[in-house]
Order: sequence, then C-alpha cells, then structure tokens
Amino acid sequence: MEEIIRTADPVLVSAVEALLAGEGITVFVADRHISAIEARIAAFPLRILVPAADVARARTAIAQAGWGETLRQGNP
Repeated sequence: MEEIIRTADPVLVSAVEALLAGEGITVFVADRHISAIEARIAAFPLRILVPAADVARARTAIAQAGWGETLRQGNP
C-alpha cells in the first residue's frame, strides 16, 4: 500500500474513498480512529493508501476530479 493523500479533511477523505471505489480501487484510510479520538488535531492527519499496482490510476482519477493539489509528492 502506498500513501497518496494526507489530510485532516474528513469530507475530502469520504469523497476520495467514493471516487476510488467507483474506479474499483481498494482504499485504506490510516489513522481514522486515532484522528477521531484526538478531535482531528493536525498531529494525526488521515492518510489515504492504495495498492502499489493502483497508484497511477488512483492519482489520475483524483487529479481528473479536481483534487490533484491534495496528492502527496515524492516519498511520504
């Protein structure tokens, strides 16, 4: 699994999850529970991970949806 987005925005996470599910891409949201427990402080952002084989397709779908600026660049 590779991290493609790191954010504190739960709405963005839900939207990206729905988008990628529609593309048939498995999505794992890391730190969802600790982020909720800690009241979404910046120390615990939500991280969207996808299988390494689907990274290019996921990045393309996210960019086409207009959220390209949220994509992580380089190594996490």
